Amino acid sequence: MDSQSDRRLDIRPNIPKSHFNSQMGFDEHFQNKTLRPVIKLQNFLLVEAFKNYANKHKGVFYELSLEKKFHYIERAIQKDIKFRNSLKGMIIGQFTVEEYQNYITNSSALNKRMMNMVVERLKDQIQLLEEEALFQN
Repeated sequence: MDSQSDRRLDIRPNIPKSHFNSQMGFDEHFQNKTLRPVIKLQNFLLVEAFKNYANKHKGVFYELSLEKKFHYIERAIQKDIKFRNSLKGMIIGQFTVEEYQNYITNSSALNKRMMNMVVERLKDQIQLLEEEALFQN
């Protein structure tokens, strides 16, 4: 592993709740070892990217009920391929070369896990997304 890869790993947050065992499949292991720390590291960038997305779509998001905001987040990430690819790039760009080589062996399933994790993270932080509405008025 090169020094750039070492630095990428060094800046990632430690997630003590991540468990590893021999029964874990490759996808779950990759999710806990790589995806969770990278998504946590990129958290504020992902939040800002979503705010930008919502603003570019006429700020409709900020006028929705909580339940509809959750649905909007899901739909934006599932249906808007350009936006989804942008989010994936923010995450994949933090992989080491070795992680990327592992990722491409099963990228379809890992992309699904990755985007589900991003959706849940944004939903869990809905208050950060709602704050934008205060600045809109």
